Order: sequence, then structure tokens, then C-alpha cells
Amino acid sequence: MNMHIPLRVLQEGEDAAVSSFSPTQNSAVLADNHGRRFSYLRLSITDVCNFRCNYCLPDGYQGTDRSGFLTLEEIRRIAAAFAAMGTRKIRITGGEPSLRKDLPDVIRVLKQTHGIDTVALTTNGYRLTQQIRDWAEAGLDQLNVSIDSLDPQQFKAITGHDKLQEILSGIEMARELGIGNIKVNAVLLKAWNMNGFQHFLDWLKTTPVTLRFIELMETGDNASFFKSNHVSGESVKQQLLDSGWQAKARGPHDGPAQEFSHPDFSGDIGLIMPYSKDFCSSCNRLRITAKGKLHLCLFGEQGYELRPLLAEEDSQILQQHIRELLSHKKDSHHLQEGETGATRHFAMLGG
Repeated sequence: MNMHIPLRVLQEGEDAAVSSFSPTQNSAVLADNHGRRFSYLRLSITDVCNFRCNYCLPDGYQGTDRSGFLTLEEIRRIAAAFAAMGTRKIRITGGEPSLRKDLPDVIRVLKQTHGIDTVALTTNGYRLTQQIRDWAEAGLDQLNVSIDSLDPQQFKAITGHDKLQEILSGIEMARELGIGNIKVNAVLLKAWNMNGFQHFLDWLKTTPVTLRFIELMETGDNASFFKSNHVSGESVKQQLLDSGWQAKARGPHDGPAQEFSHPDFSGDIGLIMPYSKDFCSSCNRLRITAKGKLHLCLFGEQGYELRPLLAEEDSQILQQHIRELLSHKKDSHHLQEGETGATRHFAMLGG
């Protein structure tokens, strides 16, 4: 017999020890049955990607239906509903979001949503130099760029594109335009970039960005590659601590990254270690696919259809449905046991 456990919605000021998140006055904060609060939404606007990263889409994008992605109006309604439930940060993901011609409009709609404080974007950087000005003018607050190697040949071998120098130039343009909190994501790959670890450190000496090393995660399509290339982030963490790096405090809307700083470096380092103990205890984000399904976990077994409810101007039914679905969120993923859920590759959900 399946027993429905009613979702508890925490009101402002209640049980403050659970989280440092402070919602705006009179707002209701999404919380699950494990005491976690959710103020961060990752919103995919396309699952199409033009890179062929060896750990994600080594054969390139194989989808056949490139239509049917969320419309601008549907995105507006999603943002408004989540903002009403305490979401303060929305990250635009893909696939590669810059492949949508209306990306500046998406940024603008999210930035203009009452209650949303931060609009972030994760991109492979392919169109960064051409479009960063438009994104900045639309109101982009934060930028994450994926760079898995600082060696041009190795970068091309991993991604299938000889674009490293252009992407680095795009990051400099973003800094000059005043976009703060720029992060560079690098997946730890034993046979592909670990011999360039010192190169990353040298770059951070003079570059004021946060470089985030991400443990390679197993998905439905990369089991063999994972077994050959997975590197534990704990070994990297110990190396940093032994070299004088110090842990930084987490902000209220930060993701699961453990961040470190060093007085001799302009940049910081973050570690995302999904295989570490209690990784899921700090979970504060939900995910929506480019076709309107809510995923409670990157490695959950299913997504929940929201799109039929997006046709209604009044979002109360949508909000209540999301609250009810959140009661199904588990306390942890089971990556350690090789259970990857419905995630075949990261382009499906934007990581």
C-alpha cells in the first residue's frame, strides 16, 4: 500500500536551523520530507548540443525531434510559479542553450520575474564571443563555461571542436562587461586532463574565476568510459589542502560544490563530488527539462509532466502539483551502486 505523505511547506522564520535560506516576506518555501529547502531551479531550454564531448555525446546529438521545446510564455509561467514558492535563482541549461535564437529573451523574462534574484547560464562557450554582450544586456548575472582542458589539442580531442582560445577570449569579454561570479567547469577525466592539472592551477594564479572540478558521473550511455576515467574528487581535495588551500563558507543558494581559496591565487577552486558521503544532504535544486518535465533528482527514475498545467494563467494548481510531487523526492541518489536512473546523458537535463 502506497501511503501519501503530505508535503510540508515551511513558512518564513520556521525551523531556521534547517537552512540559512531567507525568503522574502510572507513567501512559502518549498521543502521536502527530509528537511531540505529548494531555492534554486535548473531550467533546460533545449536538449540539442553541438559538441561531441567524449563523456556525454561522443557520437554527437542523436535526437530527431528538435521541436516542442518550452515556449517563452511557458518559461515565464514556470519562473513565476517557482518564484512564488521561494525560488530565488534560476540557471538556464541545455543541451547548449545558446542554440536557441531567443536566449536573450529567455534571460530577460527570467530577470524580470518578481522574486528571482539571480539568473545564471551554463554554456559550452561556442557562441560566447558573438553573444555575450546580448546576454549581459538582457540581465545575465552569472556565467558558467565548460572547459575540460586548457591544452588546445586535448580540448579538441574531448569536445570535437578547436575553440579553446576563442572561448577563453569570451570569458575575458564577460569579465569586462561586469558579469560577476564567472565559473569554469572541468570534468575530471583520468586519461584526458589529469596530466594538465598544474596548467589549471597556473591559470588561476592570475585569473579571477572559480574553477570547478566535477567528478565524472556514470550515466546510462557512458558506463565503459566511466570505469576507465573516473577520478575521486577526494584525492584532489587532499592535494589542495596540503598546498594551503582553505575551505570557503557556502552561500544560501550555492549548489553542492565545496569551494576553496588561496591567498596566492586570483581564482578559487570548487569540487563537486557526487560520490562523496552525504553529498545529497545539501541538495537545494530542482530540474525542468526542455519539454516541461520536472525531475526531482539528476539521477531519478522519472520526470513528471508539468506542461498541461502551463496553459493556465493562474499558477496555483501548478504550484500545488509541484509541492505534491516534491514529497516523492528521495533522501539520496544511488550512484555508488551504479543506479543512474533515467539519465542517459547530461544533455538531457543540463547536468
